[in-house]
Amino acid sequence: MAEEKLTKKEFEEAEKEHRKIQRNFQATAFLALVALSGGAVFYHYVESLKWLDAFYFCTITLTTVGYGDIVPKTDAGKLFTIFYVLTGIAIIATFANLLLKNSYSRRQLRNKRHLLNGNLHEGADLD
Repeated sequence: MAEEKLTKKEFEEAEKEHRKIQRNFQATAFLALVALSGGAVFYHYVESLKWLDAFYFCTITLTTVGYGDIVPKTDAGKLFTIFYVLTGIAIIATFANLLLKNSYSRRQLRNKRHLLNGNLHEGADLD
């Protein structure tokens, strides 16, 4: 089997791409936390939910599980929920996507580092 070669420049490009994915992941994780926290604050004060119930409702809603055991009762709560779901689900979906991309990118970078250093043996997992 022919030995695969990797240049330092190719490795540096992979490193740069991984850092970009990490930055996006961290920013999206922060947005997801803000969305969950912001929603919990809203539902706590407007819908008079206990803090735990407010976080529970936000999590169940934005992950699209939607048990239906807690529902908004006020008009303000219902209107907020419409926009909260539309934006929040997009944020959570992006977070999940970047979580997977970050994990895959980290694994690829580790494999490329081994390849660059000549530590990768024939038949090793390069995915």
